[in-house]
Amino acid sequence: MGKLKTPDWVLKGGKKPEKKAKEKGFKIRRCPKCSSNKVNVLLTGEEGKSAKEWECKKCGWKGKNIDEEELSEEEFMKYLDENGKEVA
Repeated sequence: MGKLKTPDWVLKGGKKPEKKAKEKGFKIRRCPKCSSNKVNVLLTGEEGKSAKEWECKKCGWKGKNIDEEELSEEEFMKYLDENGKEVA
């Protein structure tokens, strides 16, 4: 095993570099069959306690493998505008 190298920021006497804040992403779920965003979670089991499946309201698809798309805030706002959703 080799020697550990002292980080540059220690050698230069500076502060530890700050990590960039991760931009929050917005997730959109789509049907894998028809790509519609009209999908709902199916509540199954005793008193609807399990939520492991999805259902598409447009084509009737049911399953577990839902397509998820992550958008930035700007892309998400554009998505809402295109779909006629109002932002409160």
